[in-house]
Amino acid sequence: MKPPENSPTPPFPIQLNTIHIGDALTYLPLLPDNSIQAIVADPPYFRVLNEPWDNQWQTFNDYLQWTLSWLNQAMRALRSDGLLFLFGQIGKREHGFLHVLSAATQLWKFHDLIIWDRVVGYNERRDSLTPAYELILLLRKNKPKFHKHALRIPYDPSTIARYLRDKRYKNPQARAAHLAAGKFATNILRIPSLKGSSREKCGHPTQKPLALIQALLLLATDPNDIVLDPFLGSGTTALAARNLGRFWLGFEIHPPYAQLALSRLNNSQPQSKFAHQNNLHFSPFPINLNPLQKT
Repeated sequence: MKPPENSPTPPFPIQLNTIHIGDALTYLPLLPDNSIQAIVADPPYFRVLNEPWDNQWQTFNDYLQWTLSWLNQAMRALRSDGLLFLFGQIGKREHGFLHVLSAATQLWKFHDLIIWDRVVGYNERRDSLTPAYELILLLRKNKPKFHKHALRIPYDPSTIARYLRDKRYKNPQARAAHLAAGKFATNILRIPSLKGSSREKCGHPTQKPLALIQALLLLATDPNDIVLDPFLGSGTTALAARNLGRFWLGFEIHPPYAQLALSRLNNSQPQSKFAHQNNLHFSPFPINLNPLQKT
Protein backbone atom coordinates (compact mmCIF):
# COMPACT_ATOMS: atom_id res chain seq x y z
CA MET A 1 0.00 0.00 0.00
CA LYS A 2 1.39 3.37 -0.98
CA PRO A 3 1.85 5.63 2.07
CA PRO A 4 -0.27 8.80 2.09
CA GLU A 5 1.22 12.14 1.19
CA ASN A 6 3.19 13.71 4.06
CA SER A 7 3.23 10.38 5.90
CA PRO A 8 6.12 9.57 8.24
CA THR A 9 9.28 8.25 6.61
CA PRO A 10 9.88 5.34 6.68
CA PRO A 11 6.24 4.21 6.46
CA PHE A 12 4.73 3.49 9.87
CA PRO A 13 4.19 -0.24 10.62
CA ILE A 14 0.66 0.33 11.95
CA GLN A 15 -1.88 2.12 9.78
CA LEU A 16 -2.26 5.71 10.88
CA ASN A 17 -5.51 7.69 11.13
CA THR A 18 -7.15 4.42 12.06
CA ILE A 19 -9.13 3.05 14.99
CA HIS A 20 -7.59 -0.31 15.84
CA ILE A 21 -10.00 -2.50 17.78
CA GLY A 22 -8.18 -4.56 20.38
CA ASP A 23 -6.30 -4.52 23.67
CA ALA A 24 -3.78 -1.70 24.08
CA LEU A 25 -1.29 -4.24 25.51
CA THR A 26 -1.53 -6.16 22.23
CA TYR A 27 -0.97 -3.16 19.97
CA LEU A 28 1.55 -1.14 21.99
CA PRO A 29 4.41 -3.66 21.53
CA LEU A 30 3.99 -3.30 17.76
CA LEU A 31 4.99 0.37 17.85
CA PRO A 32 8.60 1.20 16.97
CA ASP A 33 10.85 2.66 19.65
CA ASN A 34 10.87 6.47 19.80
CA SER A 35 8.10 6.84 17.22
CA ILE A 36 5.23 8.72 18.91
CA GLN A 37 5.38 12.46 19.60
CA ALA A 38 2.51 12.67 22.08
CA ILE A 39 0.44 10.09 23.93
CA VAL A 40 -2.89 11.05 25.48
CA ALA A 41 -4.15 8.32 27.81
CA ASP A 42 -7.43 8.32 29.72
CA PRO A 43 -7.50 4.73 31.02
CA PRO A 44 -9.97 3.12 33.42
CA TYR A 45 -9.57 4.68 36.88
CA PHE A 46 -10.33 1.47 38.89
CA ARG A 47 -13.73 1.10 40.52
CA VAL A 48 -14.80 4.71 39.99
CA LEU A 49 -17.61 3.91 37.54
CA ASN A 50 -20.17 1.13 37.56
CA GLU A 51 -18.87 -0.20 34.25
CA PRO A 52 -17.41 -3.69 33.68
CA TRP A 53 -14.23 -2.24 32.14
CA ASP A 54 -13.59 -0.20 35.31
CA ASN A 55 -14.06 -3.17 37.65
CA GLN A 56 -12.11 -5.93 35.92
CA TRP A 57 -9.24 -6.16 38.43
CA GLN A 58 -9.49 -8.14 41.66
CA THR A 59 -7.26 -5.78 43.65
CA PHE A 60 -5.77 -2.34 43.27
CA ASN A 61 -2.31 -3.90 43.02
CA ASP A 62 -3.51 -5.84 39.97
CA TYR A 63 -4.67 -2.56 38.46
CA LEU A 64 -1.38 -0.83 39.30
CA GLN A 65 0.67 -3.60 37.68
CA TRP A 66 -1.52 -3.42 34.58
CA THR A 67 -1.03 0.36 34.48
CA LEU A 68 2.75 0.07 34.73
CA SER A 69 2.75 -2.61 32.01
CA TRP A 70 1.04 -0.46 29.41
CA LEU A 71 2.96 2.64 30.52
CA ASN A 72 6.22 0.76 30.00
CA GLN A 73 5.32 0.02 26.38
CA ALA A 74 3.96 3.53 25.80
CA MET A 75 7.09 5.21 27.17
CA ARG A 76 9.27 2.95 25.03
CA ALA A 77 7.39 4.14 21.93
CA LEU A 78 7.46 7.81 22.99
CA ARG A 79 10.00 9.96 21.17
CA SER A 80 12.89 11.39 23.16
CA ASP A 81 11.30 14.85 22.85
CA GLY A 82 7.75 13.62 23.36
CA LEU A 83 5.24 13.92 26.19
CA LEU A 84 2.78 11.46 27.66
CA PHE A 85 -0.42 12.88 29.20
CA LEU A 86 -2.05 10.56 31.74
CA PHE A 87 -5.49 11.43 33.13
CA GLY A 88 -6.43 10.52 36.69
CA GLN A 89 -8.85 11.41 39.42
CA ILE A 90 -8.43 11.83 43.16
CA GLY A 91 -11.20 11.91 45.75
CA LYS A 92 -12.22 10.31 49.01
CA ARG A 93 -13.40 7.16 47.24
CA GLU A 94 -11.07 7.27 44.23
CA HIS A 95 -7.55 7.86 45.49
CA GLY A 96 -5.72 5.09 43.65
CA PHE A 97 -4.22 7.63 41.26
CA LEU A 98 -1.99 8.80 44.12
CA HIS A 99 -0.20 5.46 43.95
CA VAL A 100 -0.05 5.61 40.15
CA LEU A 101 1.58 9.05 40.40
CA SER A 102 4.15 7.77 42.87
CA ALA A 103 5.01 4.59 40.97
CA ALA A 104 5.15 6.21 37.53
CA THR A 105 7.36 9.12 38.58
CA GLN A 106 9.83 6.72 40.16
CA LEU A 107 10.20 4.87 36.86
CA TRP A 108 10.01 7.76 34.37
CA LYS A 109 10.79 11.47 34.34
CA PHE A 110 8.18 13.81 35.76
CA HIS A 111 7.47 16.88 33.64
CA ASP A 112 4.38 18.54 35.13
CA LEU A 113 1.02 17.93 36.78
CA ILE A 114 -1.85 19.78 35.13
CA ILE A 115 -5.05 20.40 37.05
CA TRP A 116 -8.09 20.31 34.83
CA ASP A 117 -10.64 22.57 36.49
CA ARG A 118 -13.96 21.16 35.31
CA VAL A 119 -15.73 24.42 36.33
CA VAL A 120 -18.67 22.51 37.76
CA GLY A 121 -18.48 19.71 40.34
CA TYR A 122 -19.63 16.13 39.99
CA ASN A 123 -20.90 13.39 42.33
CA GLU A 124 -22.18 15.65 45.12
CA ARG A 125 -21.15 14.25 48.52
CA ARG A 126 -22.40 14.88 52.04
CA ASP A 127 -19.16 14.04 53.86
CA SER A 128 -16.56 15.83 51.70
CA LEU A 129 -16.20 18.76 49.35
CA THR A 130 -17.62 18.33 45.87
CA PRO A 131 -14.93 17.16 43.41
CA ALA A 132 -14.40 19.67 40.62
CA TYR A 133 -11.04 18.78 39.07
CA GLU A 134 -9.05 15.98 37.49
CA LEU A 135 -5.30 15.57 37.16
CA ILE A 136 -3.12 15.11 34.09
CA LEU A 137 0.35 13.71 34.76
CA LEU A 138 3.00 14.62 32.16
CA LEU A 139 5.86 12.16 31.69
CA ARG A 140 8.90 12.60 29.45
CA LYS A 141 12.16 10.97 28.43
CA ASN A 142 14.39 13.98 27.86
CA LYS A 143 13.80 17.64 27.05
CA PRO A 144 10.39 17.65 25.36
CA LYS A 145 8.97 19.69 22.55
CA PHE A 146 6.83 22.25 24.36
CA HIS A 147 5.06 25.22 22.78
CA LYS A 148 4.28 27.49 25.71
CA HIS A 149 3.17 30.24 23.34
CA ALA A 150 0.42 27.99 21.96
CA LEU A 151 -1.85 28.57 24.96
CA ARG A 152 -2.61 32.20 25.69
CA ILE A 153 -5.45 33.69 27.73
CA PRO A 154 -6.69 37.05 26.38
CA TYR A 155 -6.37 40.12 28.54
CA ASP A 156 -9.49 42.25 28.82
CA PRO A 157 -9.27 45.73 27.21
CA SER A 158 -9.13 47.58 30.53
CA THR A 159 -6.19 45.48 31.72
CA ILE A 160 -4.33 46.09 28.46
CA ALA A 161 -4.90 49.84 28.74
CA ARG A 162 -3.70 49.91 32.35
CA TYR A 163 -0.51 47.97 31.62
CA LEU A 164 0.28 50.12 28.60
CA ARG A 165 0.20 53.20 30.83
CA ASP A 166 2.76 51.64 33.19
CA LYS A 167 6.07 53.50 32.65
CA ARG A 168 8.23 50.77 34.21
CA TYR A 169 8.42 48.76 31.01
CA LYS A 170 11.55 49.61 29.02
CA ASN A 171 10.27 48.20 25.74
CA PRO A 172 6.66 49.35 25.23
CA GLN A 173 6.44 47.73 21.79
CA ALA A 174 7.36 44.30 23.18
CA ARG A 175 4.96 44.81 26.07
CA ALA A 176 2.15 45.75 23.69
CA ALA A 177 2.81 42.63 21.61
CA HIS A 178 2.68 40.43 24.71
CA LEU A 179 -0.55 42.02 25.88
CA ALA A 180 -2.13 41.56 22.47
CA ALA A 181 -1.13 37.87 22.45
CA GLY A 182 -2.51 37.25 25.94
CA LYS A 183 -1.03 35.92 29.15
CA PHE A 184 0.54 32.49 29.31
CA ALA A 185 -1.68 29.71 30.57
CA THR A 186 -0.88 28.16 33.94
CA ASN A 187 -0.94 24.48 34.80
CA ILE A 188 -4.54 24.92 35.92
CA LEU A 189 -6.67 24.64 32.78
CA ARG A 190 -10.23 25.85 33.32
CA ILE A 191 -12.35 24.20 30.65
CA PRO A 192 -15.97 23.19 31.36
CA SER A 193 -16.67 19.48 31.51
CA LEU A 194 -19.36 18.00 29.29
CA LYS A 195 -22.79 17.88 30.87
CA GLY A 196 -25.81 16.01 29.59
CA SER A 197 -27.06 19.06 27.71
CA SER A 198 -23.76 19.59 25.89
CA ARG A 199 -23.98 19.26 22.12
CA GLU A 200 -20.53 17.71 22.16
CA LYS A 201 -21.45 14.87 24.50
CA CYS A 202 -21.95 11.66 22.57
CA GLY A 203 -22.61 8.86 25.04
CA HIS A 204 -19.27 7.87 26.59
CA PRO A 205 -19.23 8.18 30.41
CA THR A 206 -15.73 9.66 30.64
CA GLN A 207 -15.66 11.78 27.47
CA LYS A 208 -13.24 14.71 27.70
CA PRO A 209 -13.88 18.12 26.10
CA LEU A 210 -12.41 18.56 22.64
CA ALA A 211 -11.00 21.96 23.69
CA LEU A 212 -8.99 20.31 26.48
CA ILE A 213 -7.38 17.67 24.28
CA GLN A 214 -6.64 20.21 21.54
CA ALA A 215 -4.91 22.39 24.13
CA LEU A 216 -2.65 19.50 25.15
CA LEU A 217 -1.76 18.69 21.54
CA LEU A 218 -1.00 22.33 20.75
CA LEU A 219 1.48 22.35 23.62
CA ALA A 220 3.32 19.18 22.65
CA THR A 221 3.07 18.62 18.89
CA ASP A 222 3.50 20.16 15.46
CA PRO A 223 1.59 19.45 12.24
CA ASN A 224 2.25 15.94 10.88
CA ASP A 225 3.48 14.64 14.25
CA ILE A 226 2.03 11.31 15.39
CA VAL A 227 -0.40 11.26 18.32
CA LEU A 228 -1.48 8.06 20.10
CA ASP A 229 -4.47 7.37 22.30
CA PRO A 230 -4.29 3.79 23.65
CA PHE A 231 -7.79 4.04 25.17
CA LEU A 232 -9.59 5.93 22.43
CA GLY A 233 -13.13 5.77 23.85
CA SER A 234 -15.35 8.29 22.08
CA GLY A 235 -12.54 9.40 19.76
CA THR A 236 -11.84 12.87 21.13
CA THR A 237 -8.06 12.57 20.72
CA ALA A 238 -8.44 11.42 17.12
CA LEU A 239 -10.79 14.30 16.39
CA ALA A 240 -8.46 16.82 18.04
CA ALA A 241 -5.44 15.48 16.15
CA ARG A 242 -7.29 15.60 12.83
CA ASN A 243 -8.46 19.16 13.51
CA LEU A 244 -4.86 20.22 14.12
CA GLY A 245 -3.29 18.37 11.19
CA ARG A 246 -1.59 15.60 13.20
CA PHE A 247 -1.43 11.93 12.36
CA TRP A 248 -3.19 9.78 14.94
CA LEU A 249 -3.52 6.24 16.17
CA GLY A 250 -6.33 4.96 18.37
CA PHE A 251 -6.63 1.65 20.20
CA GLU A 252 -10.04 0.69 21.61
CA ILE A 253 -10.91 -2.70 23.03
CA HIS A 254 -14.69 -2.23 22.98
CA PRO A 255 -16.24 -2.34 19.49
CA PRO A 256 -19.29 -0.22 20.45
CA TYR A 257 -17.02 2.63 21.53
CA ALA A 258 -14.93 2.21 18.39
CA GLN A 259 -18.09 2.50 16.30
CA LEU A 260 -19.08 5.58 18.31
CA ALA A 261 -15.71 7.18 17.65
CA LEU A 262 -15.87 6.32 13.95
CA SER A 263 -19.33 7.84 13.62
CA ARG A 264 -18.20 10.97 15.42
CA LEU A 265 -15.20 11.39 13.14
CA ASN A 266 -17.21 10.77 9.99
CA ASN A 267 -19.86 13.27 11.05
CA SER A 268 -17.41 16.03 11.99
CA GLN A 269 -15.45 18.34 9.77
CA PRO A 270 -12.02 19.75 10.68
CA GLN A 271 -12.47 23.11 12.36
CA SER A 272 -11.35 25.66 9.80
CA LYS A 273 -10.57 28.29 12.44
CA PHE A 274 -7.52 26.26 13.46
CA ALA A 275 -6.25 26.16 9.90
CA HIS A 276 -6.61 29.92 9.70
CA GLN A 277 -5.03 30.73 13.05
CA ASN A 278 -2.18 28.23 12.95
CA ASN A 279 -1.66 27.69 9.21
CA LEU A 280 -1.98 23.95 9.71
CA HIS A 281 -2.21 21.14 7.20
CA PHE A 282 -5.08 18.73 7.69
CA SER A 283 -4.43 15.08 6.86
CA PRO A 284 -7.29 14.15 4.49
CA PHE A 285 -6.92 10.40 4.93
CA PRO A 286 -9.76 7.92 5.40
CA ILE A 287 -10.82 6.75 8.84
CA ASN A 288 -11.04 3.00 9.18
CA LEU A 289 -11.98 0.38 11.71
CA ASN A 290 -9.36 -2.33 11.81
CA PRO A 291 -10.51 -5.26 13.99
CA LEU A 292 -7.70 -7.13 15.68
CA GLN A 293 -7.45 -10.56 14.11
CA LYS A 294 -7.36 -13.48 16.54
CA THR A 295 -4.59 -15.99 15.98
